[in-house]
Parts: sequence; C-alpha cells; structure tokens
Amino acid sequence: MPELPEVETVRRGLAPALVGARFARVTLRRPNLRFPFPERFAERLEGRTVTDLARRAKYLTAHLDSGETLVMHLGMSGRFDVAMPDGRNLSPGDFYLEGAQGVPKHDHVVMAMATGATVTYNDVRRFGFMDLVPTADLAASRHFAGMGIEPLEPGLNGAAIARLFRNKFTPLKAALLDQRLIAGLGNIYVCEALHRAGLHPETPAGLLAKADGKPTPKATLLARTIREVLTEAVAAGGSTLRDYAHTDGSAGAFQHAFRVYDRVSEPCRTPGCGGTITRIVQSGRSTFFCATCQPVMRG
Repeated sequence: MPELPEVETVRRGLAPALVGARFARVTLRRPNLRFPFPERFAERLEGRTVTDLARRAKYLTAHLDSGETLVMHLGMSGRFDVAMPDGRNLSPGDFYLEGAQGVPKHDHVVMAMATGATVTYNDVRRFGFMDLVPTADLAASRHFAGMGIEPLEPGLNGAAIARLFRNKFTPLKAALLDQRLIAGLGNIYVCEALHRAGLHPETPAGLLAKADGKPTPKATLLARTIREVLTEAVAAGGSTLRDYAHTDGSAGAFQHAFRVYDRVSEPCRTPGCGGTITRIVQSGRSTFFCATCQPVMRG
C-alpha cells in the first residue's frame, strides 16, 4: 500500500493536470471501487473546477469550486495515469513490479479535463475509493474525524511525541502506526525511522515521556528522524516495491536507501555496529530492526 511519501509524490504529479482545470466529462466504468461511488458522482464533478489539490495523511483531497471536496484513496494498488493536452503520455505501459496493473481493463474512472488532459484511475485490486464531501465538513467527515497530527508539519516534535505517548504501554511501533495519534505513517518508514533513532520497535511508547510529561532526548530524536526519513523519501519519489508507480510511470528510488526494511539477515548499515537485521511480526506485520543498535528501553 502506498505510504505518505508515495501519496505526496502522486499529488505532485497530478497537480499540473488538475489544479485550475475543469472536469469536462467523468466516466465511471463500474459502479464501485472498494465502496460504491457517491450518488450522482460524475454529475457532481462535471463542470466543476479544482481549486486546490492537497494531501491529508494517505488521502488526496481535490477542493472544488462547488464547495465540495473530492476525497481519493489509492488503497493497495491504485494509480493515476495522466495524458497531457500536448500529447505527452506521462504513464505509458505497465510500470508495476509485478502483476497486471496498468492494463486498460483496470481503468475504472476516466476524468476528461476541459484543458484536454485526461486523468485515469487504474486499480487492479479495487481497494481504493473516491468520495465527495462538503469542504466545510471535511475535517469532521468519516475519513478524517479523529485523525492525528501530520508528521511533516512543524507540530511533530519531541513535546508532541511525549504528549501523545505518555502513559502508554503499547509497543512503540504500534503507537507510531496509530493514525489517531500521528496520521500517515506506515510500516516501511516507521521501521526506518526507529532504526535511525536507535529505538527498539517493542519499547513501551510511554518511555519517551518523562514523569513530568516532558520529552526524553529519544523523543526529540525520533520526531526528527521521522521528518528526515519522510522528507528524503518524498525527494526520492517514494519507494517502489510491488504495486506503486508515479503518475509518470517511473519508479520511486527510496527503496535503495532502506537501512532495515526487507533486509533480514543482512549486515546493519550503522557504522561500527556489527549487528544484523532481524525480522519479527507485530500485529500481523513484519518489523525489521537491528537488535544491536536498537536495544529495548527499560522503565
């Protein structure tokens, strides 16, 4: 499933085709994706102009001049193909690393813009979805109500980590993946950030707060490494593993910088460490770490 850097990369790829453009015709080739399309979905989009294209956690939000917002989630294999009015096809062929993604039979939504650009949503597994929500009610909608802070915003710092995790006995990795606390973090980048911060994924989250609620040095370091990892991943165009590709069809490159993710039994890349990467399963998901430079903290 695309994580925050991949979704941000898609947003940047879509912006030139969508922002300031009007939907001339929207074609739905099936009645549903993961969920049914909203009532009169195509009709409510046609004739409307996209005033802004933003990202909230792993969601894309296209604000419309009608006062509604088009909410889009890529699910596990969703992608957008963009054909520009000058004839450039930004996503020719099949750029996924495995499977039949990208072939026309999986083109489920076709958005013809008044500029001449065509934006096509392709999703072989159909776990993605689209919705229309009144913009004024967006934060309180079922998609975003109760969602935590954005990890790339200035608000994610050591004090925020301490406040969110204080008195929690939850394993640190599970706490970081809790979208009610921090929105948008996923398995890959949590593993990478914990390794850079030297924190074991099974460390009780509450140990990052002092008794008085102030942040420990590790809390401040973790906040910084989360931002660093995500920023670097966005700059690299995200990570290409199985199902993800940019809107221009090219592969993200951050997977080449992984220090722990999917590197089980390989040497740790921390200078002077000498340890090896271990894999454990937490809540049904693989966790990769180095036990040598990521020791468990004790209270």
